[in-house]
Amino acid sequence: MGLTSSLRFRRRTNKTFLRIFMILVLSCIPGRTNLCSNHSVSTPIDLPPSNPSDIRSSLDSLDLEGYVSFDDVHNAAKDFGNIYHYRPLAILHPRSVSDISSMMRHIVHLGSTSNLTVAARGHGHSLQGQALTHQGVVINMESLRSHDIRIYKGQQPYVDVSGGELWINILRESLKYGLSPKSWTDYLHLTVGGTLSNAGISGQAFKHGPQINNVYQLEVVTGKGDVVTCSEKRNSELFYSVLGGLGQFGIITRARISLGPAPHMVKWIRVLYSEFSAFSKDQEHLISKENAFDYLEGFVIFNRTDLLNNWRSSFSPNDSTQASQFKSDGKTLYCLEVTKYFNPEEANSMDQETEKLLSELHYIPSTLFSSEVPYIEFLDRVHIAEIKLRAKGLWEVPHPWLNLMVPKSSIFEFATGVFNNIVTSNNNGPILIYPVNQSKWNKHTSLITPNEDIFYLVAFLSSAVPNSSRENGLEYLLKQNQRVINFCEVKKLNVKQYLPHYETQQEWKSHFGNRWETFAKRKYAYDPLAILAPGQRIFQKATQLSPIQPL
Repeated sequence: MGLTSSLRFRRRTNKTFLRIFMILVLSCIPGRTNLCSNHSVSTPIDLPPSNPSDIRSSLDSLDLEGYVSFDDVHNAAKDFGNIYHYRPLAILHPRSVSDISSMMRHIVHLGSTSNLTVAARGHGHSLQGQALTHQGVVINMESLRSHDIRIYKGQQPYVDVSGGELWINILRESLKYGLSPKSWTDYLHLTVGGTLSNAGISGQAFKHGPQINNVYQLEVVTGKGDVVTCSEKRNSELFYSVLGGLGQFGIITRARISLGPAPHMVKWIRVLYSEFSAFSKDQEHLISKENAFDYLEGFVIFNRTDLLNNWRSSFSPNDSTQASQFKSDGKTLYCLEVTKYFNPEEANSMDQETEKLLSELHYIPSTLFSSEVPYIEFLDRVHIAEIKLRAKGLWEVPHPWLNLMVPKSSIFEFATGVFNNIVTSNNNGPILIYPVNQSKWNKHTSLITPNEDIFYLVAFLSSAVPNSSRENGLEYLLKQNQRVINFCEVKKLNVKQYLPHYETQQEWKSHFGNRWETFAKRKYAYDPLAILAPGQRIFQKATQLSPIQPL
């Protein structure tokens, strides 16, 4: 190496060393966000690679228990939403938590001389590219999964499980001990880390809160590569930051989840309403009762022909004669779906409790249908539909879903405006609508909800027909979603998105409201280079010595 080249090499090395050293020093100055707890990022002693081939070589040379792949990355370039496609540079298949920590520290080591970001990918069910990274590193969390699902019995039973484990496997294992998690999502073939990074909401949320409210402890790899155990009493700020934190502060590698007694059977009931006011009033009545149903959801039905006969394959009518006389054609109807859990020896008392609860409601009498199914069959019901759709080639299509949380004070205006004028068909997928109790939700987590005691989850779960330019096409459905959002903004309904997706800084600030500053400070504390979850499009990777900047 010549003298000039040697001097240039030293200058670049010194400059890189100074840049990262200053990041570490500034992070610990009193008065700034404290980055020193659990801090163990090493200072680089050599020149980080600065071109793609060198970066790839450096990733390939990491000492890991698992491995890094570069060629077979196409599956990690898309998600369930099938709308955004971003090809990563590499996929990490970890065999241990230390593999994830090593990868994170290596990318921190490279600093701003590389554009590498990291996306943790579970079962790939994000909707709008949230688990993707363009030319970054995708961490295949299912590789971390093992058969090590530990069940602990006692006064407060829990399951200790990998962040890459599927909820369906947790259910199967916990049922062996007569136990079960209390709160679910409608679809169980999702990873623990994925749902806890969002919330995990289903028809049990009015009673037990979302899944993030039923966690005792987490193990997290932060954006600095630190492996931190956290709970309500230990590293509590990181604990609450990560829960519902959209993957911005750390990767959940292990979790302790609360369990309760598992029933054997489920009484599954559906009834119909022709008036939204009666439908919503009954839903709110039921979630206000202490000993009501165990699950409550609802959905909207537009102009469905012979609806009740379609139910007969899985449900039995309370009165066959009345049911056969009911005509659903041309009507907008609202279906209330509820369940009561029970064990066989409790069947009689369960029936009495159910009849009493139903007597307090104002549904159309001829539309009462019910069924009794095993607990696991009810919870895993969506997977049965998935199998059928996969067989028809209708599963891996674009899913332009829109999930909203609507305050109780706005729900009637929302329903009137949206279901009468904007969304007038559910031929492209179901429309869910049901209320939850804010009192059951922990306000310390990163999840943003409407600021009212009761709010509704409204989910437009559309599936688009590829290459269609009609009302079942992707472009039409995306525009329809935007019309719904615009309506909410114009009417000032104070709606919040669940699984949010925004394009601008102002939209994210509006979403977080007065909690934006705290969210941004926590990002700087736990992921100062903004390496994690770039697909959320909240922060850009840091390129200068200052707190990371929002988009």
